[in-house]
Amino acid sequence: MDKHYIYIVKCKDGSLYTGYAKDILQRVAKHNRGQGAKYTKIRRPVELVYQEMFDTKSEALKREYEIKTYSRTKKLELISEG
Repeated sequence: MDKHYIYIVKCKDGSLYTGYAKDILQRVAKHNRGQGAKYTKIRRPVELVYQEMFDTKSEALKREYEIKTYSRTKKLELISEG
């Protein structure tokens, strides 16, 4: 069974980006090559600062959406707790 992940990366400018991936390390490498999201393309390098694992894609995408609605402060709290 495949695992599904959500992750938060910290960009060079200090901003945070939340995403979904089946292979986090590969996805972060893609971001750092400029092949990831448009948002991170101009904010490289990025550093993985948080991740969660799920059994289904649906669960992961729901959690990704939830985290994307968080304020920066709440995201930083999540990162520090994780």
